[in-house]
Amino acid sequence: MTRAWMALVALGSLLLCVGCPEPVNADLILLNGKIETLDAEIGQVEALAARDGVVLALGVGADMDKYVGPDTRTIDLEGRLAVPGFIESHAHFTGIGRALMNVDLRGAKNWDEVIELVRTASGSVSEGQWILGWGWHQEKWDAPPQPSVEGYPTHDALSRAIPDRPVLLKHAAGGHAGIANAKAMELAGIDRSTPDPPGGRILRDARGEPTGVLLERAHGLAQVAQQRSLDQMTPGQKEILKRREIELANRHCLSNGVTSFHDAGSDFETVDRLREMAEAGEVGVRLWIMLTADNEQLAQRIGDYRIQDAANGHVTVRAIKRWIDGALGSRGAWLLEPYSDQPHTSGLNVMSLDDLRETARIAAENDFQLCVHAIGDRGNRETLDIYEQTFAAYPENDDRRWRIEHAQHLNPAEIPRFAELGVIASMQGIHCTSDGPWVPQRIGDARAEEGAYVWRKLFESGAMIINGTDAPIENVDPLANFFSTVTRQTLSGEAFYPDQKMTRTEALRSYTVDAAYAAFEEDRKGTLALGMLADITVLSRDILRVRDAALPGTEVLYTVVGGKVLYEKKGI
Repeated sequence: MTRAWMALVALGSLLLCVGCPEPVNADLILLNGKIETLDAEIGQVEALAARDGVVLALGVGADMDKYVGPDTRTIDLEGRLAVPGFIESHAHFTGIGRALMNVDLRGAKNWDEVIELVRTASGSVSEGQWILGWGWHQEKWDAPPQPSVEGYPTHDALSRAIPDRPVLLKHAAGGHAGIANAKAMELAGIDRSTPDPPGGRILRDARGEPTGVLLERAHGLAQVAQQRSLDQMTPGQKEILKRREIELANRHCLSNGVTSFHDAGSDFETVDRLREMAEAGEVGVRLWIMLTADNEQLAQRIGDYRIQDAANGHVTVRAIKRWIDGALGSRGAWLLEPYSDQPHTSGLNVMSLDDLRETARIAAENDFQLCVHAIGDRGNRETLDIYEQTFAAYPENDDRRWRIEHAQHLNPAEIPRFAELGVIASMQGIHCTSDGPWVPQRIGDARAEEGAYVWRKLFESGAMIINGTDAPIENVDPLANFFSTVTRQTLSGEAFYPDQKMTRTEALRSYTVDAAYAAFEEDRKGTLALGMLADITVLSRDILRVRDAALPGTEVLYTVVGGKVLYEKKGI
């Protein structure tokens, strides 16, 4: 269906419809709402009709009567706001499902509470399985752990509480850090003689003994040991587990109003499984996937994995994911100057520059987007340098839309380079307010003010910013993220350098129009113009106009994908 528009003046209103004047029965009609199309020529309308997955007509309620048929579902929005479906621009789809099956430690107020949550949950974990948790963050606790090394807890109390079963607790920074108990370290072969792996560090106490805290690639040592236990499961058991992760993630995303999802790194096997389940109608969210594999595998297989709109528009693969550094919370972000609170380190380069250059070559020669995780100012500089070199070597393509994932801490010299090179800053508003209270401790006030989450400076330089949550690092909640993006307000109520906040419209565009552009999907997503996909999120409050204090109470009422209601809040 084309996006040809026809305007008719009917009943004193402007009606926009596809294929006017012959009416057809709609699958879905929304009435009496504030439907924000984000199309500059259309603006806001009060009614919408959808058929065959796309927007059929826009106007007022009376205009929609001709599209009502025996199978049409009509929803009275009662004045509520409907927006183009939220596009989560950076998160980990199967990671969300996996996290929902593990112990959630985000609400723990201190190390003692973490241990008690794990002890309680251990009773429901089958014998022989690892006890897994995620989301703890020592900087957010009400008291520092005792004993501690570099501010992190040691494993001793955890090992006493659970001595005979392996425990691995992922930090809120995700795979950038974790803590293992003694049993888990034993199974991973970690002791005082174990060397630090390249790009990682085993945190040790004054005696040289491992504390249990594993930073960046050292965390992978325990993950490999945990994977060995999974390998003992039968293929059928593993498949059930993998599919359960996807089912949980799909349900959770839809309940949060997410209609499209930029998956920040899946391997070939996971792509195959996602596609199979989507083709069977078991995945409602539209997935845009970044491949993660080593350069040798990519060179051999990338040609078979350029996937466009498979499973009726639910699976696209056209990007590669890489990491150049770690996270700021674990002091793994690669900085130009040492950390203010640990002057002996400037962070970690977790992938060699030569390897990243080779990935860039593979991406350029196969017309794939490259999406590099870069958090520290040196990580961003090195990534932009490699992008610039690659663009110069392959000048025939001037519309690559390569991305830097996170772009959290920038040297002022790098800020204009995003726009100059056409590189998209894929950032996470909620990371700003979640990290804000301790960012100045890590890098000092001056560096934080000049380059930390500098949305306004990037906008003013002409760069494009897209928004996400990095779930499961944060909850996949666009509304919480929207609040953080437009207020920069931390849990204490203080604003983190508020001069850098986005406007309401900018924040919404970063989750819709601009996110669609970043995936080469602006011709079918991001606005509610005629012929565009009928992906719609209906909210309980008008997030473009209510006061800031009212934003946190906003709820997702309906999530519509392709004109079908896939989530509906109970009791509306």
